Amino acid sequence: MERLINESRTLTPPESLREAAVIQDYEALYLHSISFPERYWDSVARELTWFKPWSKTMNFNPPRHEWFVGGQCNITVNALDRHAKGRDRNKVALIWTTETGYEELITYGRLLRRVCQLANAMKAVGVGKGDRVLIYMPQSPEAIATMLACARIGAIHTVVYAGMGVQAVRARIIDSQPKLIFCADVNYRGGKLLPLKSIVEAACDDLDGIEKIVVHRRQTPQIELMSDLEIDFFDFIEHQPQWIEPEVMEANDPLCILYTSGTTGKPKGVVHAHGGYMVGTYNLARTFYDLGPSDVIWCTSNIAWIVGHSYIVYGPLLCGATALAREGSLDYPNTDVVWRNIERHGVNILFTVPTAIRKFMRGGETTEQALEKFDLSSLRLIASGGQPLNPEAHIWAQENMLGGKGHVIDNWWQTEIAAPVLGTLPGMTAKLGKVGKPMPTVVANIVDENHQTVDPNTTGRLVLRRPVPYMMTGIWNNDELYRGYWEEIPGFYDTGDVAFYDEDGYFCVLGRHEDVVNISGHSIRVAEVESTLMTHPQVKEAAVIGLPDDVTGEQMRAFVVLKPGIEKRDNLQSVLRDHVRRELGPIATPQEILTRDSLPRNSNGTVMRRLLRAESLGVDPGDTSAVQFSEQRDAPI
Repeated sequence: MERLINESRTLTPPESLREAAVIQDYEALYLHSISFPERYWDSVARELTWFKPWSKTMNFNPPRHEWFVGGQCNITVNALDRHAKGRDRNKVALIWTTETGYEELITYGRLLRRVCQLANAMKAVGVGKGDRVLIYMPQSPEAIATMLACARIGAIHTVVYAGMGVQAVRARIIDSQPKLIFCADVNYRGGKLLPLKSIVEAACDDLDGIEKIVVHRRQTPQIELMSDLEIDFFDFIEHQPQWIEPEVMEANDPLCILYTSGTTGKPKGVVHAHGGYMVGTYNLARTFYDLGPSDVIWCTSNIAWIVGHSYIVYGPLLCGATALAREGSLDYPNTDVVWRNIERHGVNILFTVPTAIRKFMRGGETTEQALEKFDLSSLRLIASGGQPLNPEAHIWAQENMLGGKGHVIDNWWQTEIAAPVLGTLPGMTAKLGKVGKPMPTVVANIVDENHQTVDPNTTGRLVLRRPVPYMMTGIWNNDELYRGYWEEIPGFYDTGDVAFYDEDGYFCVLGRHEDVVNISGHSIRVAEVESTLMTHPQVKEAAVIGLPDDVTGEQMRAFVVLKPGIEKRDNLQSVLRDHVRRELGPIATPQEILTRDSLPRNSNGTVMRRLLRAESLGVDPGDTSAVQFSEQRDAPI
């Protein structure tokens, strides 16, 4: 904390970047936006195409907020039609690359036709407005087109990361009740082949309500389809017309459900709506990332996460830009693939996570020599998100990836808020260790345990005074949990994060208030991992903590108490890690699993993870500053 508060180094963007920035005078624009927030968003929304204009920009009756009330739209009209039906019909919308070097360029016109084919195929099997469609596919053009096809007909898509295990997929199926599931036979990552279809089969066992499972078969020879419910992806869309009228959607109709782990171990389905999400992601793509129609943006996230939803798929398409999507690991077969892709495709904007930058740094002279072999002159902006960006990584990226010709910026948001809330704009001075200032209309505050505003450089809960259009409109099947965001701290939206701000209004976000572990930009709630460990027949109790890691941000350590009569075996850790990997996927697998005779509990019987964390860190349990900081290293995105 003291180091971050006292960090005074700054980085100034080059003059060329400041002059070209969409927002030239942040202070004036911000003051206008918080004084007249509805006027601000009304102006932004008018830049997009609507079937019917809205009668009121916002209704806000906490915890409910509605945007563009009475307005009718469809996000695909703005993401596809308004480009494909004009002179940008043959412009590249999507560049897709793989670990093997295969690449595919898809124009706006071709993407629209494929989306319409898929939409017609879904309609033909009875999927319509309000129905849910679960997508468990690799990062591929087929998966992206499926997302857009759902939006085209008003179906609600829920994308599940193609690396999650059986129980994680099953929980999301049970909660969302999809009519249709899209999956692939396999996923390719890190040079390995990961089966997907078998996971879907196990996840769907004994579940009703699923009418079709559409399988994108990529292997040769093709795997056999084992059920009458299953159909090949290309057979599913064959002979379908390549045009369908977009469904007329009310602005507050749901667009998607995006699952993130819940505190009870049950995943929570964050709901975003067509109108507000569309306006918000479009506006922040244009103003925060300075993304224009001639730009190529590469977001190294995955379409299953909110960052991928917003800045691989919807944001770039809404701006008429070109998005690069890569299937597989960022550093496979080595980090040269990053520089090669930037050079080959003329990437202008790179969105990545601090974990990736720190991995590049670990290459030392080898990485710096590799960088000299590639022409990265097209790259003008690196946006970092998902974890706190440490000053050392910030400086390294600025000096080695950009030199003096670009700017490294930070930003903070959440699955619940689908675009930047705090950040450093391209034309703004970056303060190392600080994420930046509030975005237009965002009124952020730091409050103490009594809900009173704290002084500068004092930690507290990060809260927002009012909603923005790109904020979630609910949590699927759990209104009580949604209400808690607005009722935990009366009068504010509680982000769940701990932060402080300095005398200049720059915020520093430390991480989550509750127990969440952030690994390489992926938020994992420990309750979900603990619940899975306790499903193993030999485990009685489990507790999971996060510990700092120089590369991934955090690593997980699990503690288990074995059932009576069970003896500890040498291979127990491997057996339990395999169990978690199978059920939840590799991302949620603890690096270490240790056995204990008992877990520390308070008088209410609650496991005291703080004591386990203090013990692991070798600090005094009463030293709350050291213990808390390790607890707060959570990714907001």
